[in-house]
Amino acid sequence: MAADTARDGTADTPPAGGSKGTTGGSARPAGPAEGAAAAGHGGSCACPACPHGVRESRRRALAEFRRRRDELAAGTGVPAALAHSPGASRQWVSDELAQAAQALADRTRAEGDLWLGGLWRRTVAAVWGAVAVLLAGQALTAASGAGWTAARTAGLLAALVAAGLLSAAARLHRARGGVLAPVVGEDNRLSTSRTVAAAWVLLVCYAVLVLALELAFASGAEERRRLLAGLDLQRGAGLLTVLALSCAVAVVVRRTVALRVRAQRLQKVRADRPRAADLLTDDSGRGAFTDVQYVLVSSVAVVFAAVRLGRRPDQLPDLPWGLALLVVVSALTYLAGKYAEGGRPVILSVVRSREAGDLDAPIRTGDDIEIRGSGFVPPGAEGPDRLARTTVRMGAVHVHVPLVPVAGGFANPTDTVLVVPVPVDVEPGRVEVQVITAAGVETGRYPIDVLD
Repeated sequence: MAADTARDGTADTPPAGGSKGTTGGSARPAGPAEGAAAAGHGGSCACPACPHGVRESRRRALAEFRRRRDELAAGTGVPAALAHSPGASRQWVSDELAQAAQALADRTRAEGDLWLGGLWRRTVAAVWGAVAVLLAGQALTAASGAGWTAARTAGLLAALVAAGLLSAAARLHRARGGVLAPVVGEDNRLSTSRTVAAAWVLLVCYAVLVLALELAFASGAEERRRLLAGLDLQRGAGLLTVLALSCAVAVVVRRTVALRVRAQRLQKVRADRPRAADLLTDDSGRGAFTDVQYVLVSSVAVVFAAVRLGRRPDQLPDLPWGLALLVVVSALTYLAGKYAEGGRPVILSVVRSREAGDLDAPIRTGDDIEIRGSGFVPPGAEGPDRLARTTVRMGAVHVHVPLVPVAGGFANPTDTVLVVPVPVDVEPGRVEVQVITAAGVETGRYPIDVLD
């Protein structure tokens, strides 16, 4: 995204773990009566051994980083010995902010790992909450006059079996988010394609399990034949087509993204933790049309199929071909969007950076150059620790792009412009310039002439 000022990636992040109560230094250990309520700590405790301490440590580091960034942006806090040299003071400010950003990133990752490790309990609670909702719905419809049937018993038992299996899987993968572990991508974000495929797989498995339990409860040969007829291909052709397509899309997207990243045609950086918004946004957090339409159309189709299963639990949901084709079109649109997104960063031009009142001149060692192009800040790499990794290669010399703070963010580097000094180690003559982004992707080489 083109921008004149890069944000630091923390401006919109709410303070994590703040709670009312104790203020001051380290909290005393909780007594037996307090343990569950306060988790042993509270207030402003920053003990590294407790979840609250990890969140509080991250909150403090964030507040300190923002204060330090805005202080340096205002020109205060720079050593007097460096004040006479704009280049030296800029480098000192950049190094100070890079170290603070790394400390903040370490605490943010620790908080993300802690959150992900505790997510499995919430996913298990959500699974059993869904079973409770199903039981309540079954009881209400039975009480309304329909009565309790073998199909209702089979549906409830199928839900209990599925919930038990999901709970066991959640505990097994508790360090990766529990039930959500299969739908979390390699970049630590929720995968839209895997989530949609998982929804269809769960629905189909539940439908087949309901039919299997009904078949076990059936007493007559005619009833068993009727239940087996519910698995005929002509009834579930639309549903099976959508299931096969959604699973194929999930596999193809994973393969496509991996190949494009290795070929440096797509920039990927790891997220701190998965978020529900990942299903509807790109890596930078902006709404993505292809993802939104795929989730929306698939959700409507899944709800329709679930209602059909509730109305006719003795057969696979007969998804109409019109709705099935709508899901097919949506899936192909999503897949085409994955092929179209991304691209390598590119240098369009390199010019000598000119201050007000400065004379026009060729590029010499010690001068600042302005590299213009696109894709210098990968999506999701707007955080200060990622910005500090942006590097420019000039011949055989690697130059780290300095962080230039402004109120609320950074003026350098940005997605379209980088300003770096030409070090004295660069040999005069024809020099090739390359930008290496935080994702490790290199631009093409752009030649410039450096005079002595």
